[in-house]
Amino acid sequence: PLAWGRAARQPPGLPLAPCRAFSNNKILVELDESSGVAMMKFKSPPVNSLSLDFLTEFCISLEKLENDRACRGVIFASAVPRIFSSGLDITEMCGKSMEHYAEFWRAVQEIWLRLYGSNMVTIAAVNGSSPAGGCLVALSCDYRIMVENPKFSIGLNEAQLGIVAPFWFKDTFVNVVGHRIAERSLQLGSLYPAPEALKFGLVDELVPEEKLQEKAMAVMAQWLALPDHARQLTKSMMRKAVLDRLVAHREEDVQNFISFISKESIQKSLRMYMEMLKKKK
Repeated sequence: PLAWGRAARQPPGLPLAPCRAFSNNKILVELDESSGVAMMKFKSPPVNSLSLDFLTEFCISLEKLENDRACRGVIFASAVPRIFSSGLDITEMCGKSMEHYAEFWRAVQEIWLRLYGSNMVTIAAVNGSSPAGGCLVALSCDYRIMVENPKFSIGLNEAQLGIVAPFWFKDTFVNVVGHRIAERSLQLGSLYPAPEALKFGLVDELVPEEKLQEKAMAVMAQWLALPDHARQLTKSMMRKAVLDRLVAHREEDVQNFISFISKESIQKSLRMYMEMLKKKK
């Protein structure tokens, strides 16, 4: 069910609290107004890749929740089995025009700026593997809970594809795991199975899959027990320098992405990677 634990918290005999859904094609959104908690589920099979359409819907959904006075926190999860999000959609970066690359990269920047700088409490309920851009989404949240399945892995593995994670991916990663682990992981493009991800602090806790919803709600309640303004100002103080850095260099970052991604050698390795994925199917 979409409404995580809603019925469980409701006293018996009372009607269910109003739940407003404004889902679209790729993202299911449901807001429980009594608790102020929204669920955002990624539903873009096969692997919830961050296409331009997906990023646009993500942004709109996030903005709607941010502007809704009833909403204080969001839990992110996947409606696709075994995968949280596979990260940036490679088809958006292969054989397209310069204009397309620019539009796509601005959408990637936008989603991070909104999520990392959100006033809401954000919890990633990582119920599947989460490489690259999927890992960035989780890293940008306030708290990460992952299913304790060693088959599920998470990490910024861009280097394996011959791509370099941009400075703001790196900054977000460093702020979560510290400089040394981030440096080694980024150079090697490491993907960590859930138990290792916990050991390095990449996720905050592991739970059995059937306990994930319940745990995410419990953690959310703990965070929402504090006065919003104190938590929001603290979050802003902790994250402002990193956010400001991208804002100040946003256009330059777009141009860097375009010149990097349009190199023939990079296009070639992306094409090879796409061929490999097709063969896997």
